[in-house]
Amino acid sequence: MQYGKIAGINAPISRLVMGTMVCNTNSQELTDELLDAFIDAGGNCFDTAHIYNGGQSEKALGAWIKSRNNRDKVVILGKGAHPGATSKVNKIGIEGDISESLERLQTDKMDLYLLHRDDLNTPIAEIVDTLNNAKAAGKILAFGGSNWTTARIDEANAYAAAHSITGFVASSPHLGLAHVNEAMWGGCHAADEADKEWHKTHQFPLFPWSSQSSGFFTGAFKPDDLSNKDVVRVYYNEGNWERLRRAAELGEKKGATAHQVALAYVLAQPFPIFPLIGPRSVKELKDSLPALNLNLSEEEIRWLNLEA
Repeated sequence: MQYGKIAGINAPISRLVMGTMVCNTNSQELTDELLDAFIDAGGNCFDTAHIYNGGQSEKALGAWIKSRNNRDKVVILGKGAHPGATSKVNKIGIEGDISESLERLQTDKMDLYLLHRDDLNTPIAEIVDTLNNAKAAGKILAFGGSNWTTARIDEANAYAAAHSITGFVASSPHLGLAHVNEAMWGGCHAADEADKEWHKTHQFPLFPWSSQSSGFFTGAFKPDDLSNKDVVRVYYNEGNWERLRRAAELGEKKGATAHQVALAYVLAQPFPIFPLIGPRSVKELKDSLPALNLNLSEEEIRWLNLEA
């Protein structure tokens, strides 16, 4: 495993982050097996969210941490303020989600807390002040935004700097080798070339979700197979089929799968990056790990992305 650092968090953070959307108290045995395997592989950072499985993912992660007595050895990346019937990106919504997540996780703090969505109607001062209050109370150590634009992060950090308080330290948009036709879910943001250049200039950490493009590079999908409507809607386009072909070609040369090459592409970005992966089995987890040691040249990165 490889590790990186995030401002405000003392512990090193594994560069692969284990997504827990598949985790559920109704399948605690599978949850335990997956999380144990990730720890055995050297991983220590787990991504969860207030909305996942109606709270069952947080409860399953919390139950595993309690049973293993390893809270001091893991880094929790929590997310909240995902809108329901109304926006929750406000003081009441953020504070409520943090408190409920901590209760479900059976812990007194989350290491990195990301707002799952943004709401441009909420003044940035209210958001940043609320997150600073939670940090001062020891409920979160650091914070950032998931599906926030770089412009909005700049606004948040300008406000924080002007008031000598803490700003955002991480961002979590979608980023993968496959380019999206449209957002997978409402309110989502995919990093484009301008976003990547911003992250490079600022060396601002990025935790990309769907870093493996919903399994597009596993070979499970074909142009004439339209059975998975979401993957078809989001990822089926001529450019992505060529990216898949090139990933397979390069993988054959390097003794790797196209799936591993696609993850290596994300890991090779020129800024701190911590891809979120969502394996549904130990086999799928082990299939992703070799990407950490799969080095790609700048020429290969450009070629994979159809830039050469």
